[in-house]
Amino acid sequence: MYLSRQLRLLPRANIARSLSSSGAHYTTAAPAEDTPIEIPNRIERSPTDLLQALAGTVARDHTAPHYKYHDDPFLIPMSNAAKRSYAMSKESGRKAAKWIKEEHRELFMHQEAQPAIEKFAPSMVYTEDSVVDESSLAQLISQGELKDAVLVYNLLKQKGNPISPELKQSLLELVCFHNNEDPLPEEYIEERWFLQNNRRRERSGKTWKDGDLAEKLYSEIEPKTPQSYASLIRGMAKYLQCERAYALLQEAGEKQVQLDTNTFNSVIEIVSFLKDTAEQRWQLCTELLNEMSQQKLRPNLGTLNAVLQCISTFGNFKLARTAALQALPEFKQLGVNPSLGSYYYLLIIFCRERGPVSHVIVDILNDIAGKEFQIQHPKDTYFFATAMDVCRNHLHDKSLAKKVDELLHTGKNYDLVGDSFKESVYYRNYLALLCQTESFDDFMLSYDLLVPNIYIPEPGIMEEILRAIEINGGVEYVPRIWSDMVVFDHTHRESLLLYVLRILVDNKPNPDSPAQAQLPEQAAKVALDMFERVEEAIRRLRKVSFTGQMLGDILTLLVRGGSYDKANEVFAHIDKNQHRIPGTPSLNALLEFVDACVQEKSPSQALFALQYAVENNFDSRTLAKRIHEGFTLNETHLSKLKSLVGESFLDK
Repeated sequence: MYLSRQLRLLPRANIARSLSSSGAHYTTAAPAEDTPIEIPNRIERSPTDLLQALAGTVARDHTAPHYKYHDDPFLIPMSNAAKRSYAMSKESGRKAAKWIKEEHRELFMHQEAQPAIEKFAPSMVYTEDSVVDESSLAQLISQGELKDAVLVYNLLKQKGNPISPELKQSLLELVCFHNNEDPLPEEYIEERWFLQNNRRRERSGKTWKDGDLAEKLYSEIEPKTPQSYASLIRGMAKYLQCERAYALLQEAGEKQVQLDTNTFNSVIEIVSFLKDTAEQRWQLCTELLNEMSQQKLRPNLGTLNAVLQCISTFGNFKLARTAALQALPEFKQLGVNPSLGSYYYLLIIFCRERGPVSHVIVDILNDIAGKEFQIQHPKDTYFFATAMDVCRNHLHDKSLAKKVDELLHTGKNYDLVGDSFKESVYYRNYLALLCQTESFDDFMLSYDLLVPNIYIPEPGIMEEILRAIEINGGVEYVPRIWSDMVVFDHTHRESLLLYVLRILVDNKPNPDSPAQAQLPEQAAKVALDMFERVEEAIRRLRKVSFTGQMLGDILTLLVRGGSYDKANEVFAHIDKNQHRIPGTPSLNALLEFVDACVQEKSPSQALFALQYAVENNFDSRTLAKRIHEGFTLNETHLSKLKSLVGESFLDK
């Protein structure tokens, strides 16, 4: 094949010469007889396999935003609030389109596609007058249309139509799973994520609807089956009707009803709500596991994670550690291998904020390094954010953090980073740790890769970055960080503004460093930009205001950057609003302003500064001496100086 390709590339006149010089001899091969042709089996492909194969040939573009945002400079979010707003607004557009489709269904009755695409057609509308039967109810249950399924069920009951026990069982499972609340459609991914986070913060107790449709359906099913017990127990456990769920489990045991493993798992998950102390919880957990063993139920990954979840709630660290180390080997002997969710629970158990330092994450990473994972349990998406938190806050170990990051980018493991909130927590801890442990130049390489399209630093992380600049003497990076703060809408954070100014004022540029040659002019631009933005924020009644220290630092930077006219404007603002501004500029700021006045030969402005110092009880002798020695004062200026500091000072 290689020789054939080379021959195609040669001019025709050279082909014969090439063959003769190579010394190659060719013979015609006889056709093979009776060689069977093997047609490979068809490989089932998903609709996106081709796109994934093409995407695998291209490395990730760190300069591009996430695909869910429009790749347009005006539509790329530059703050965490904007990321949420843009993502939710896109889904709001989908909702609006769906609403139009349902409200004006007569416009969408045509079917262009063959076979027809069900999602493009308006959904069936059921009313009290609709003609329905069991098949209608079965179809709605299979589609997960809870609201319509309940309506059709009530219609069938009103009309006296018989409903099979199997169909009632299917409806019971649907109602218990959603607690008789219409679920959010699966295509609204962003809204589901944000809604889950809000519910997780708000949900602190029982949300199960007592006496609702689920319990009525359960009472209608006779005789009671293991499936009906399992559906109601799982629903009650999911929505924290804990006491009744456990009572039903005990009732099923007394009646010799064989339940499945997942039902026991759901009750083990709520053991912490049933018992108060760690010893009582562990005793109940072992009792449930023994009951599973007596019923010859084989535990699965859900059982392991439910046990670890129960152990993670123990306040007794010694018992929690002993129980976890006892449970893991036993489950491994039963062929149950831990998932990322299991390792997440281990990190919670061993790496506690007020407990002893644990290096369990080292053993975990040694066990799973280089492996590619798939989602097996809902808690699998919690591992990476928790592991990075342990690396930063528990161990403060940069090498472990890089191992976690390497694992995250192995294969398709990035799919398990979780929602946008968990991704933000992960990179917050990662960047903060790198900022504290790496040289600032190396840190900026990671910063440039991640910010802003993957992660936008919160104000707390921006403060960590400024602290690293201050410690490492990287003052030349401050103008760049300030521009990012402007883009990320951090300019109304007074603590950050003061920190930026303090670094620029306290770290004078090194004249021998080429990187800092333009720093005074850049610092003056930063100071002026900050002054104008705070003025604009005050007009808009935002929670930021000038302080005397802030204005003094701005004044100093403008003077050092040669912006004398702007410095005069800032000082005029200081003097005019001195009764409204808390605090005063430092004496050094006034001295540098007076020195600039001397260079610009402006005695009036210098005396103006001296008057401000006298009115605010500064030690004005140093300022007066600078003015007296720096200018050749006329009678008017001299009399003004005497009136401010007295004739006795000038006679010295």
